[in-house]
Amino acid sequence: MFRRHKPSTPEHKKDFAVHGAVLPGPQNDMRSFFNLSQLVLCAGQLRSPPILRHSKITYFEVEILDAQSKRQICVVDKVPPSSTLLDVKHKFHKACPQWNPSRIGLRLERNGPYLKDSVSIQSLAVSSIITLYFTDLGQQVSWTTVFLTEYSGPLLIYLLFYIRLSSIYAEEESMESFRHPVVHLACFCHCLHYVRHLLETLFVHKISGGHTPLKNMIKGCAFYWGFTSWIAYYVNHPRYTPPSFGNRQVIFAALVFLMCEVGNHFINVALVQQNHSGNKTSFPSPTYNPFTWLFTLVSCPNYTYEIGSWISFTVMTQTLPVGIFAFLMAIQMALWAQKKHRLYLKKYNTGVLRKTAMIPFIF
Repeated sequence: MFRRHKPSTPEHKKDFAVHGAVLPGPQNDMRSFFNLSQLVLCAGQLRSPPILRHSKITYFEVEILDAQSKRQICVVDKVPPSSTLLDVKHKFHKACPQWNPSRIGLRLERNGPYLKDSVSIQSLAVSSIITLYFTDLGQQVSWTTVFLTEYSGPLLIYLLFYIRLSSIYAEEESMESFRHPVVHLACFCHCLHYVRHLLETLFVHKISGGHTPLKNMIKGCAFYWGFTSWIAYYVNHPRYTPPSFGNRQVIFAALVFLMCEVGNHFINVALVQQNHSGNKTSFPSPTYNPFTWLFTLVSCPNYTYEIGSWISFTVMTQTLPVGIFAFLMAIQMALWAQKKHRLYLKKYNTGVLRKTAMIPFIF
């Protein structure tokens, strides 16, 4: 008997492979789908771009306490890091309208120095809560008002004494007495000095928007106005006697006075031009103007010229009130010059070491 041999399964598959046939199955379908997906991904992104998240801004809370009682007055919240102390004062004013920003004094410590309005809040922060101590500075006035008031008063007061009002001097002596030329020259020089100050305040100096207590302006006006009255009373008195050396002394002192006034003006202009140009990395240097060459010897030539004006005015009039006023002004100018000279030493170091504060080679 002949038996029919059935081909085995491996052999059957081998025959299909030899004839180039492909076996259908799930494995080939998955491979084709994978190749298609790779092709699509290489052609471009199908996913949407990731959403950019904004960085979180850290806000500060400013707690304001009374400097005397340590009692909490208010809390200024949501203060951005870029804010300044002036911004905090304005928000404090909205919460407490009875205090104007100009009269608000804020300190980090109860007995510490007052912080400037330009200070950044971020520079004060140790944590998210900043504690500041409040002090009422009282009624405030702008610096422009202070200077205009202090300088306009002496100008008007001196002119009142110069015209010799009957309420100041005896009418008979005022009409009969002869006026020496130095009296007219002194009036011209005194008025010139304060007119220069007024014009420079309005058109030369770049006065900041800061304020000062009203009591400081009252003290300044009392000083300038009081001494002007004393000086003008003696110089314009009907019994005033001219200087000992006559016209030679008067003319020499008047020339020195005019030179100091011109020099003071050019120094102020040079300082303003340097600040306006933004060149604050070097010490103020002299220009082609000979009046500014004093910068090579002293740090504060404007104070040097100011004292020179009053010393020459003292020599020109030869009166005791002018001499006392010049002496007190010299003391005040010396204190200001020393303070500014120390600031220059800290800021520049080079060049300032060879200079003195106000008087060349001496002080």
